[in-house]
Amino acid sequence: MDFLLNHIEALIFCATTPLKVQEIHKCLSEMFEADVPKEDIDRALEKILKKYESDEYSFQVEHVGGGYQFMTKPAYQASIGIMLKQQSKKRLSTSALETLSIIAYKQPITKGEMEQIRGVNCDYTVQKLLEKELIEIKGKADAIGRPILYGTSQNFMEYFGINDIKDLPTPKDFSQEDNQIGKENED
Repeated sequence: MDFLLNHIEALIFCATTPLKVQEIHKCLSEMFEADVPKEDIDRALEKILKKYESDEYSFQVEHVGGGYQFMTKPAYQASIGIMLKQQSKKRLSTSALETLSIIAYKQPITKGEMEQIRGVNCDYTVQKLLEKELIEIKGKADAIGRPILYGTSQNFMEYFGINDIKDLPTPKDFSQEDNQIGKENED
């Protein structure tokens, strides 16, 4: 029974949505090449539910949406919320990376200059980079309208693990041969 319990536990753990008893049955029957009695599955599920009720675990198995799913216990939601917030600060979209690289290599730079290089509006991306504190306002340009100048911040250095902006690879370090797509090797 523990053998079956471990397999069911693993299935629930790896499922991205609540796992229904029918899905568990189908998977186990195919794996064992024999019909696994639904009563055995039900008994194993009861043991799993009971096991994770213990305060020993920070998560539990819940019966939701017609299936079973691992969920964090409410007592730990605050710490998970903080971690998720921190992780969202770390992730950058492709457009954010493109804009950030333009700022890093051309700083101080105006939003208009960024948009001219990228060919698209950068308002949202610049706002997100400011929120993540990867860029900062460096001043105002002496051009008409006195547009804001942007540059990288100390957080940018920490994020990319560099001590100085000069530590970034120079554009000539990016060999055109290495960046070609579809070129066959001549072996």
